[in-house]
Amino acid sequence: MNIVANWSYPTAVKMGRGRIKELADACKSLGMKKPLLITDRGLAPMGITQTALDVLEEAGLGRAIFADVDPNPNEKNLEAGIKAYKDGGHDGVVAFGGGSGLDLGKCVAFMAGQTRPVWDFEDIGDWWTRANSDGIAPIVAVPTTAGTGSEVGRASVITNSVTHVKKIIFHPKFLPGVVICDPELTVGMPKMITAGTGMDAFAHCLEAYSSPFYHPMSQGIALEGMRLVKEFLPRAYHDGTDIEARTNMMSAAAMGATAFQKGLGAIHALSHPIGAVYNTHHGMTNAVVMPPVLKFNRHTIEDKIERAAAYLGISGGFDGFYDYVLALRAELHVPENLTAMGIANDRIDELSAMAIEDPSAGGNPVKMTLENTKQLFADCF
Repeated sequence: MNIVANWSYPTAVKMGRGRIKELADACKSLGMKKPLLITDRGLAPMGITQTALDVLEEAGLGRAIFADVDPNPNEKNLEAGIKAYKDGGHDGVVAFGGGSGLDLGKCVAFMAGQTRPVWDFEDIGDWWTRANSDGIAPIVAVPTTAGTGSEVGRASVITNSVTHVKKIIFHPKFLPGVVICDPELTVGMPKMITAGTGMDAFAHCLEAYSSPFYHPMSQGIALEGMRLVKEFLPRAYHDGTDIEARTNMMSAAAMGATAFQKGLGAIHALSHPIGAVYNTHHGMTNAVVMPPVLKFNRHTIEDKIERAAAYLGISGGFDGFYDYVLALRAELHVPENLTAMGIANDRIDELSAMAIEDPSAGGNPVKMTLENTKQLFADCF
C-alpha cells in the first residue's frame, strides 16, 4: 500500500500551576502591545479572569475585555467581537475560557483581517486558502476547562443563528502562538462542567482512536489520552482541588484535540446538531450519545476497542469497555439518554439530515446514511 499523509502538531504549551503569571510575556513574545481578552459572559466577572486582566494591565498591555459570547457562539457574537477588536485598536487576542471563549476568540483574531463572510472559510476542501493570511492577528490561548482542546486546534465551531447549523471554520493560523495551561484556573469548575468537559476529551480520544483514517501518531496520543481520563477524571470530579488530576485532565484535553486531526465520528455528528438546535452542553451531549454510537460501530471497531481495553486495564474486551463507559457516565451523573436531557424525539428526521452533513460524519467507521442515522438517533432516546 502506498501511504500518503499530511500531519501537523500543536504549538508551544506552557503547562503548570501559576503559569497565568506568564500571560503578558506570552503576548509580548507574539508582538502584542494591546491585546483584547475574549471570554464568555459567565467567566467575565470571575476572579480568574480578573487575575488575567491584572497580569496584562501590570505589564502595560491594557485591560480590554470582550465577553458577549454565547455558550454555542454564533456569527452575531463574532461580528460584535470584531467590532470591539477594531474599535479598540487591538493587535492580538487572548482567547480565554472553555470552548466558547476559545473558539470565538480565535475566530475574531482570524476574521479581523478578512473581507469575505466567515462562512466562506468553512472546513471544506481548500476554502481556507481564500483567507488573507497576513490579516490574521496573533493568538494566546488560555483554557479554563479541560475538554474541548480548542487551545491547540486549527478551527473554531461557529453556529449559524439562522439555520441553527454548527460550522467548522478552519485555517492553519487559527493555531494559537502560545498556550498557557494553568490547572489552578480549572479548580473552580462546577462538577457538571468538570464531567461534561472531561467526557468531551474522552470522546475526542475515543473517536480519533476509532477513526479508519491513517494517522498512527494521533492514534497513540488518543490511546494515552483515554488512559489519563480514566485515571484522573473521577478524581477531578470528586475533588475539584486535586491539582494533579486537574493538570492531567488539561493534558488529556489537549491530547484529544491533537488526536482528532485523525478524524471524529458519529458521536460528534449527532451532538453538533443537538447542540445547535437545543443549546445543550457539547461535552455532556457527547457523553449521552456515546453508548449507542459504540454499539452502532461495534462490528467495525471491536478489535481496536479490545486493544484499547487491554491498555486501559479493562477486562472483557469490547463488552468490558462498553460497561466501563456506562459506569463512568453513572459516576459523573451523565443523563441516561436524550429524553433524560429534556429533549423530545419529534425532530429526528431534521437532526439526522443535519448529522449526515456534519464534517465529523465522514470519519465514522461505519458509513452514516439517512436511514441508519435516524435509527441511531432513535436509540439515543
